[in-house]
Amino acid sequence: MSTRTEEPVAREAPAAVRPAAAGWRDPRLWIGVALVAVSVVAGVRVVGAADDTVVVWAAPEDAGAGAVLTADDLVARRVHFADEADLAQYWTAADALPAELHLTRAVGAGELLPRAAVGAEDVTGSVSLPLAVDPALVPPGVEPGWVVDVYLGGDEVPGAGTGDPVLAGATVLEAPALDDVLAVSGRRQVVVAVDEADAATYFRATGAVTDPVLTVVRRG
Repeated sequence: MSTRTEEPVAREAPAAVRPAAAGWRDPRLWIGVALVAVSVVAGVRVVGAADDTVVVWAAPEDAGAGAVLTADDLVARRVHFADEADLAQYWTAADALPAELHLTRAVGAGELLPRAAVGAEDVTGSVSLPLAVDPALVPPGVEPGWVVDVYLGGDEVPGAGTGDPVLAGATVLEAPALDDVLAVSGRRQVVVAVDEADAATYFRATGAVTDPVLTVVRRG
C-alpha cells in the first residue's frame, strides 16, 4: 500500500490596497469652496451698493442764473451718496418739486440740481438786459433758457484781441421771433439775465465804441 502525499498549492497574496485620502482633505475641494465664497460675497456687495443708490434730478443742458426750469426739463440720475448730509443738498425724485424752478446760479449740463441753486422768482442782483443783435450774429434757434456768451466788436473796442466776452454765462430770458423784430429795427432782440455788475461793465464797454457789434454764442 502506497502513501501519496499532496504538496500544498501556493496562492498569491492579495495586493495591498492603500486607503484613499478622505475627500475633505483634497485641496481642490477647498479651492472650489473658496471661489464660491468669494463670488457670493462679491454679489452681495454689488446688490447692496445698488440698493443704496438714490434717484436725483439733474440738468440736461447748461442753464444760467434767472433760467426757469420745470420737472419736464430735468433728467433722472441714479447716484450713491456715502453721506446722508450730501444727499440732503440735492432735489431727489422723492421730493415734491415746485411748479417752476427759478435758478439763482448757473447749473452745468449733467450737474445734479442743488437745492441752493433754486430760489424765488426775483433773483437778487440780477437784471434783464436787452440786446440788439444782427440776425447773422446770433444762432437762429436761440430760445429762453440758453446760456450764452456775448462778444463785442467794432471800432476802437477796449481790450480788442483778448478774445474775452463782454458778457459771460448770460441766460436768455426772451428771444422774440425774427418776424416780430426785423420789420421794426432790422435787428434780432435777445433779452438776457446778468448780474448788475456785469450789466454795468457791458454798458461801459459798449459806450466806449462808436458802432458796437455784438455776437451771441451759445455755450455747450
